[in-house]
Amino acid sequence: MGRWSGVLKVPLFPGSRSHYSVATSLCVSNSSQKPIAPSMNAIFFNGDRVRGTGNPVIEKLSDLEAIAEIIVSKLGENCNVWVIEASKFNGPFAVYRDFIPSVNKWGEPDSYDPTGDPASTSTVSLLSSCLKEVRNTLPSRHEEPCGSESPGSCFSQPKTLLFGFSKGGTVLNQLVTELAFSEIKSNTVYSQHETNIIPTSKESLLNSISEIHYVDVGLNSSGAYITDQNVIERVSKRISERTLGIRFVLHGTPRQWKDSMRVWVGKEKDTMVNLLDVESRKSGGKLSYCERFYFGDKLANMQMHFEVIEKMDVS
Repeated sequence: MGRWSGVLKVPLFPGSRSHYSVATSLCVSNSSQKPIAPSMNAIFFNGDRVRGTGNPVIEKLSDLEAIAEIIVSKLGENCNVWVIEASKFNGPFAVYRDFIPSVNKWGEPDSYDPTGDPASTSTVSLLSSCLKEVRNTLPSRHEEPCGSESPGSCFSQPKTLLFGFSKGGTVLNQLVTELAFSEIKSNTVYSQHETNIIPTSKESLLNSISEIHYVDVGLNSSGAYITDQNVIERVSKRISERTLGIRFVLHGTPRQWKDSMRVWVGKEKDTMVNLLDVESRKSGGKLSYCERFYFGDKLANMQMHFEVIEKMDVS
């Protein structure tokens, strides 16, 4: 098994005016050079832009390809990685309006509304556009028999791991809300001729989510974390109805969790942890969570905010 890596510029939908930069690192067959099914898809939503700092750590960890390489190094060669940058920016501020229609001009959400499932629909469409572009880029060779090199099964859905860095966490909140109000269907069995590389519907995406990593998320307004008890309760109920469990991991630094000018960020994190704790105790092991604090012995700074991408423990 080999890998194909690159940065794509793709439309959200065919003919769409919204184009996204996506750093992609995929499992490919050594013989056919075609994408093959992974054991998992890791989808990373990036945050605001920070440029011109002159700090080599921040510059490196602002690069989409570098982030993709880091995620592969943490999860192993059997994963596909997709690092997504917002299609619109207001100055340095990422605006994920296709995923969260309620965001203001700074990319801050007014609310998380599951109506229409915009985040899951957009994610599936964007991955499909990326995979199509990769297939058009790779040389045409003979097709690989199903399962000959695939690290995952051709007959089951690869797991999905979600990562949201900084403002990218707002997309996670929208996806969690959509999961909470979704109808969980039984796992689909795929035909022998279908190579299941990515989720092909919003239902298959939501039903395949096994881990959700909040990576030093924070906003200049409320809404960095899920604080709605009903949403977490509904997620727990949905997870109880399916085979696959789910794990929430909250990674943080003093830059966000201890910011005296934005005390609500830490309070929202604590509220979400408390809600997850209650549901984890009732879930019989189907829902779990942990919080991990990095650079706790240092004063808050911008470098640690980015450096947590490299330091985070995903085990």
